[in-house]
Amino acid sequence: MDLKAIGEDLGLEESEFLEIVELFLETAEADITRLKQAIDGHDMQTLTEAAHSLKGSAGNLGFTEIYRLSKEIETAAREHTLDSLGPVLDSIETLKGDIQDALNAKTA
Repeated sequence: MDLKAIGEDLGLEESEFLEIVELFLETAEADITRLKQAIDGHDMQTLTEAAHSLKGSAGNLGFTEIYRLSKEIETAAREHTLDSLGPVLDSIETLKGDIQDALNAKTA
């Protein structure tokens, strides 16, 4: 994952974008925790809110696959269909890990 290129696409200097990505990863972790708890508790309101939050931050930063998957969760929550969300959430976590790895490589 080329964080420098993504940042440039957004008109940001690499150092600025890397700081924003660090914040994204922190908030994404909190949103993922909320998603898991909401799925376990069948809490559609929290599920919708957490998915919307993650979708927005991912979309703003150009992380389109996380955006797409978060939108899928948000839609499922609104339709009260939670059956297939486990793999979707796993994919989000994998992508978040990929972003973390790319950030670590840049800051090492």
